[in-house]
Amino acid sequence: MVEEEQTAEVTQEEPMAVEQPADVKQTESTSDSESNTKYQNAAEKGKMDLGFVDIEQMREKFSKLLLGEDMSGGGKGVSSALALSNAITNLAASVFGEQHKLGPMKEDSKKRWRKEVDWLLSVTDHIVEFVPVQHTARDGSNMEIMVTKQRKDLLMNIPALKKLDKMLTDCLDNFKDQKEFWYVSKDANESEKGVQRSDKWWLPTVKVPPGGLPEESRKWMQKQKDCANQVLKASMAINAEVLGEMEIPENYIDTLPKHGRDSLGDVTYKSITVEFFDPGQFLASMDLTSEHKILDLKNKMEASIVIWKRKMHQKESRSSWGSSAKLERRELFEERAETILLLIKQQFPGLPQSSLDICKIESNRDVGHAVLESYSRVLESLANTVMNRIEDVLYADDLAQDSANNTKSPAPDQTPGNTHNGTPSSTTISDIIGWGSDQGETEMIDDFSDNRLMEERADNKVTRKPPTILTNHIWKS
Repeated sequence: MVEEEQTAEVTQEEPMAVEQPADVKQTESTSDSESNTKYQNAAEKGKMDLGFVDIEQMREKFSKLLLGEDMSGGGKGVSSALALSNAITNLAASVFGEQHKLGPMKEDSKKRWRKEVDWLLSVTDHIVEFVPVQHTARDGSNMEIMVTKQRKDLLMNIPALKKLDKMLTDCLDNFKDQKEFWYVSKDANESEKGVQRSDKWWLPTVKVPPGGLPEESRKWMQKQKDCANQVLKASMAINAEVLGEMEIPENYIDTLPKHGRDSLGDVTYKSITVEFFDPGQFLASMDLTSEHKILDLKNKMEASIVIWKRKMHQKESRSSWGSSAKLERRELFEERAETILLLIKQQFPGLPQSSLDICKIESNRDVGHAVLESYSRVLESLANTVMNRIEDVLYADDLAQDSANNTKSPAPDQTPGNTHNGTPSSTTISDIIGWGSDQGETEMIDDFSDNRLMEERADNKVTRKPPTILTNHIWKS
């Protein structure tokens, strides 16, 4: 039996935040920063001691959360669950920002994050369930009594998320004294600019030494990337589990079409319902050239899964052969759609939340689920951002190494298959038969663009994202 302890003390600590469907409003983050700066300045001037500053900050924060979006105090604010979710999201937005560079957090930002996230997580200490235990009475008799214990999902996941949080901040701290690469402002001269892997023009460019990173530094960078990848996968798993436990809101179900085919469209539906289905080939045939198209496909898949599950649940009592055959087909299609959805989440971890996820978060009334979902979501986003910044450096290193290798390659008039003026010669019989395959492979490896294509195809890590897709941060969800 799960029960949330409803005491006057917990009621005072239970925050009510300004409703933000999943997007972070810059105004609130700015307000929190200004408030934080105000108390810091006051403490520095000796008007307040640090303990009193913390108390005043906590009182101000929880007072704003208790009011919700109804600043008049009329009691029309959002639920406690959504309030806490928004508060954690907004805190991460104001502390971490977009993480433009690889480097340690500012000391005051780190202290603020630790302090305020602990305030918000403290609510979960009072979410308990009754568990039976054996109790020995004074007369020596044994009896079974019920005692309160922190809810099982919170007891397991809150410490795990705190550990992932520390791993991620430690990973950023590891870049404190590195001098193997550096950043150049986007406003610098073209000759001074470095390399930018994606089309995020507002980010600083990365520069590495002319010959690339040393082998030891390259291995160390890969180790940091693997660490961030572990945090990403673990936080994604917790987030997906919590969202799966949330009930599907009725207002989302009311927006769904009657049939899964209507949600997917004829072309996508036929691709899923073929006799021999390959999810990888299906994704390769879809247009995933923009974030909007990927999110649209994700929304369609989730909607079709909900439709098919509801129909199977409604007709599971029927025992006719025809109904059983239809149920089996729907179950097969639903499994295929879930496989596609899983691949999308793995290949594009930085996607904004889907329509179903947003509806679940807004309609959720479980405070424990809200805290777990929002905390895992901000860690997932930060880990994904750190991985992208590391991949920016590794990409610049690849370019530097390729450029160094090209300068060491033979002159054009000495390269097999080329004429003295450097232009490719005509195809020979040896080329057709394949006798010159070694030379062809050497030329392909020397060619930078083909080399990059080979590396991307060979990279089977599901968390790598195409550079043309702009990933959004959790605080806009």
